[in-house]
Amino acid sequence: MVDEKLRQLLSPVRIASLTLRNRVFVPGHTTNFGLHNEPTARLAAYHAERARGGVGLIITEAIRVHPTSAGRSISLGAFTDACVPAYQRVTDAVHEHGARIFAQIMHAGRQANGDATRTAAWSSSPVAWAAGAHVPHAMGRRDLATVVDAFAAAARRMRRAGFDGLEVHAGHGHLLQQFLSPHTNRRDDDYGGSLANRMRLTREVLDAVHAATDLPVGLRISADEFLPGGLDPDAMVEIVARLRADHPLAYVHVSHSAYHGSWSLATQMADMSFGHAPFRHHAARFSREFPDLPVLAVCRLDSLPEAAELIVAGEADLVGLARPHIADPHLVRKAAEGRQHETRSCLACNQGCIARVEASLPITCVVNPEVGVEREWASARRRPVPARRVLVVGGGPAGLAAATTARRAGHRVTLAEAADDLGGQARVAARVPGRERLGLLTRDLAAEARAVGVGVEILLGHRVTAAGVRAGGYDDVVVATGSRPARRALPGGPPVLDLWQAVDLLAAPDAGTGAYVVLDDDGTWAASSVAEALARRGARVHLVSPTASLAARITTYSRLALLRRFTELGVVVHPLRTPRVVDGDTIALTGPLAGADVPVAGVTAVVDAAAPAADDTLFRHLDAAPDGPRIHLVGDANAPRTTLEAVYEGRFAGAFLGRHDSPDAAAVALAY
Repeated sequence: MVDEKLRQLLSPVRIASLTLRNRVFVPGHTTNFGLHNEPTARLAAYHAERARGGVGLIITEAIRVHPTSAGRSISLGAFTDACVPAYQRVTDAVHEHGARIFAQIMHAGRQANGDATRTAAWSSSPVAWAAGAHVPHAMGRRDLATVVDAFAAAARRMRRAGFDGLEVHAGHGHLLQQFLSPHTNRRDDDYGGSLANRMRLTREVLDAVHAATDLPVGLRISADEFLPGGLDPDAMVEIVARLRADHPLAYVHVSHSAYHGSWSLATQMADMSFGHAPFRHHAARFSREFPDLPVLAVCRLDSLPEAAELIVAGEADLVGLARPHIADPHLVRKAAEGRQHETRSCLACNQGCIARVEASLPITCVVNPEVGVEREWASARRRPVPARRVLVVGGGPAGLAAATTARRAGHRVTLAEAADDLGGQARVAARVPGRERLGLLTRDLAAEARAVGVGVEILLGHRVTAAGVRAGGYDDVVVATGSRPARRALPGGPPVLDLWQAVDLLAAPDAGTGAYVVLDDDGTWAASSVAEALARRGARVHLVSPTASLAARITTYSRLALLRRFTELGVVVHPLRTPRVVDGDTIALTGPLAGADVPVAGVTAVVDAAAPAADDTLFRHLDAAPDGPRIHLVGDANAPRTTLEAVYEGRFAGAFLGRHDSPDAAAVALAY
């Protein structure tokens, strides 16, 4: 049953001369599925799966128009005519499933990392995007003409490749925005100073693109740069008004932020700390200002029902869901068929998507390990396998993923969990204020395990022994027993809590009094989220790390927002330091650099977020036996890591029971 809000969302809409089958689009987002700056079969399959899932429009990730914007070979470019056939394969794959696809064309400007290509970044002025970043080349007139010609050439190539439209990217702090913004444009020639001059390059690009092709052309903008002296909504409304007076814009795609080493960049990929739709007011402003111009809204629209609110309220004409489509490519089709409850939820964790982009790796997803490997997983599922009797030990993310995948493969599955609830450490982490969306992972996995048609037998409060496994007559046992938190001793000092005890403390009514020292060895969310939660309760918090940087394993896109919250909450960060007890409630923080120890007095407790230890006792006992069932060790029981690895390993084990060394298994494993 589809409610009225979803009905409006799923109704057709026109963009220029095109009719889209619904108002949902996949906005441009980097996948790193390119090769030699061209799209691959992997990228075509990725977009085809989302088209098959029912979305109305797909906008590609940024297609760079010139080699000075390439940065690395896994990005996409349109530098020569030779790229056209590769893009044609992408458009054909999308059109086969009834969706439309637009090519987003852009030049990254100053943040184009030239380390791989040995190219200098180009920009309006010699202003680096962050401290320590390369200073870009301030473009001359010949450079400007080269870029304008490159946009036109890219537009012609995309038209030949079968795209339905184009999106010129003038937002996110990329080159065109670097010229538009007084924060970055320090020029004193015809391309700097007045608004008319700062708009000159964008006008020339739009003129060239329209002259090169008859495709509809939309414009992506940042409504607010969140920078001192930068562009704000009032300025952007004026810019769009001036541009559309002279150029037939098919739509305006309203985003926000600048690529700048500050909180602004964190808003571009707003994580779970921001809450749902924190920037919807920007799209609403443009819808009011330009009622006859289609407005596309984006960022932290977590689900279709929530995104539909913007359509019903008249705040947007189309709504973009990038990360939710990474998590579940079929979310539109499920909603249209009344199966919204089967949708796999996006956690807004930024762990498998933008964090891997930052590391120059292909994207994946915590809740959907099949991202980018859709063809190989689909091929493996088509192979019938003999049913096996399977025991999964542990009901955390790895165990639940193994159990549901094995059951869907046709095996008889029993899942045994020693606790009274499913979820494992993800359930514990979701109790920390600000990290609640992690609970969606185990909620969805548990619902799938219990769903009609899956029917995993679940035993709660059931502790498994090696003898019980050997007596059970199982063909396979998946050991997903997780890990245990560490807690080092500080003799003579304040009490030391491990992470699980700290989470319990946060639930206590008097939590937050006094001072806490949080020891962060790993640089993950474990320590930072507890430190933040304690500070919000009123505690004086010192976060201590033996490494040189804060939260090194949290993506920059989230860390910049975390730093702002730490500053507002008064969390004191001590890099390159370790604790030493002075007396019962005083800790000295020592480090390898010159300078006196930093004393922290009146310490209520120390929270130890040291690396956990694998809980692999059951595996060791089973592995020592000369016979018995095949053993599969997954998740933290294999090696303590994150939910990203746990869900993948669980799904892989469940899918390839009895054939882990088969060609299908190898094809999946090697495709990543």
